[in-house]
Amino acid sequence: MKTPKIVSRQDWLVARKEHLVKEKELTRLRDELSQQRRELPWVKVEKDYIFGTLNGKQSLTDLFEGYSQLIIYHFMYGPDWQEGCPSCSFWADNFDGIGVHLNHRDINMLAVSRAPLDKLEAYKKRMGWSFNWVSSLNSNFNYDYHVSFTEDEIAKQEMYYNFDLRNFPREEAPGISVFFKNDEGEVFHTYSCYARGLDMLNGAYHHIDLVPKGRDEEGLPYSMAWLSRHDQYSD
Repeated sequence: MKTPKIVSRQDWLVARKEHLVKEKELTRLRDELSQQRRELPWVKVEKDYIFGTLNGKQSLTDLFEGYSQLIIYHFMYGPDWQEGCPSCSFWADNFDGIGVHLNHRDINMLAVSRAPLDKLEAYKKRMGWSFNWVSSLNSNFNYDYHVSFTEDEIAKQEMYYNFDLRNFPREEAPGISVFFKNDEGEVFHTYSCYARGLDMLNGAYHHIDLVPKGRDEEGLPYSMAWLSRHDQYSD
């Protein structure tokens, strides 16, 4: 890491206030972008997806649990995998404790994966998580929301991910999707994002971005090569 120049407190304050102007600009732009996100058109969900849950088989409508808004994190965990994705596990470490606050803004949030429910529950217990996690095994849900890929797509190395055709290195991918249920019980898909769009969900990364070394990922084989599941760090 190259050390910046060392200055007096007065000179530091001048530089910090100059940077604050840019931070405030970003905050205003983020508020504007969030408003535009809320104004995006919706798509009515016509399929009756069924999920495996601790309460038995439930529909997408059931997952709202009485709230009108639903956030689903697409957690990478394939049916044959022995563990959940390390990166998704990093994101999921940020989920516990926020549910009660989301509920008070008329929002339910949960994770969905194609792995069977018993695997999800065992991994959740291992990781010490309490958020709701359901299985989309035997459902097209993951494929329809472009976070799981067919054998044909994998063979052709052409997966539709993040709104474009690309070669994705795994058969499962991360994402988030948002749904709304009206008073008549109709469900609408309002938003999805993938890849770096998920950064906004990771509070740990935002903390890391504050410190002098930042994410410190330059020179690694890939950006998150440093990452381990929280119970697998060696020190």
